[in-house]
Amino acid sequence: MGKNLITEGKRCMQCANPRCSKGCPVNTSIKDMINMFLDGDIMDAGEMLFNNNPLSLVCSLVCPHEKQCEGHCVLAIKGNGVHISGIENYISDYYLNSFKPNYVKLPGKKAAIIGAGPAGITIAFILASKGYDITIFEAHDKIGGVLMYGIPEFRLPKALLGRIKDKMIEIGIKIRFNTLIGPVLTVDNLFRDGYKAVFIGTGVWKPKPLSIKGESLGHVHYAIDYLKNPNVYSLGNKLCIIGAGNVAMDVARTALRNGVRDVSIMYRGNMDSITADKSELEYAKIDGVKFELFKSPVEITDDGIIYIQTFVNVDELGKETFETVTGTEDLFKADSVIISISQGPRDNIVSTTSGINISNRGLVSTDVSGRTTREGVFASGDVVTGAKTVVEAVRLSKHVADAIDEYVLAHM
Repeated sequence: MGKNLITEGKRCMQCANPRCSKGCPVNTSIKDMINMFLDGDIMDAGEMLFNNNPLSLVCSLVCPHEKQCEGHCVLAIKGNGVHISGIENYISDYYLNSFKPNYVKLPGKKAAIIGAGPAGITIAFILASKGYDITIFEAHDKIGGVLMYGIPEFRLPKALLGRIKDKMIEIGIKIRFNTLIGPVLTVDNLFRDGYKAVFIGTGVWKPKPLSIKGESLGHVHYAIDYLKNPNVYSLGNKLCIIGAGNVAMDVARTALRNGVRDVSIMYRGNMDSITADKSELEYAKIDGVKFELFKSPVEITDDGIIYIQTFVNVDELGKETFETVTGTEDLFKADSVIISISQGPRDNIVSTTSGINISNRGLVSTDVSGRTTREGVFASGDVVTGAKTVVEAVRLSKHVADAIDEYVLAHM
């Protein structure tokens, strides 16, 4: 592995105007990273990566690299780009094991973080480095949020998140597990207890329903719930997943790894219009996932899904819409059905806190720096943008961390 990565590093063209960094949402200095790696300065490279992106190790595994750094590499224009993610992973893994943080907590700098997902972890590391006394309130019994409960083990080894948790505790960050802010402890209680700022990074954990007949039947499940703990589900031999995004691909590949013999994805369009990343779609095909295209569910029964055939209609402006074909209803037999069309935020915080505005989708409303409509309360990540990539949550949260620090300093 290491020898291959050295070869990859030497392929880097050291461009004067690196396209790869421009393709990275957090503008990682990839040319410098590769130079330090090849020069043997792995700790300096790791420190640079970590300071720019505290979840660099995670992003090296789960980012859609073909759309970002590697896809923008100049060598990718006519061939294969440099395997940047592999080099980043090697450096970041080494650094996480080796670096010894020495952060000093400063008087008056006390912040609460609600949610230990990608946004919350990023904010915690950045603010801790600025001298903050940080407490994270996490509703589950492990950190990671979507990293732990929404990305399969085969894509992101969960032991990695345990290492990140240990490093957070070593830094002095306190974590209260199994603590849901809203029903018992509220945002008002946090301010009462001396926190100078509160950050909301609770993600999107409420599945979006199809709202069709049969959705409450016992063999019907939601994707975000299934991925939390696939081992507790008995799905039978034939599963049909409704939806065709990245989450649907994760569900399909997970189900096959957990003993389901026949897994199909039902989608109303064609392969070209599937919303999942191309690489995720290709891996799903390799794993044996089947695709039932141009089918839209109208009812779920004990025997499977009643669907109607669809087609793509293109208007005079080139806009595509999905239309149904009258009289084409039929039954797709399945032992179990998993719905994977989208998810939104829960309202346990906004329903118990005055002054925090939300959008018509239930997402927390903020300005570009993550300030909510209540003074001292900030938010970022999926609870603001809807489901996005991990690196996008990191990008936004870096700006929010600066805004929190600016706010607290102004009110000390």
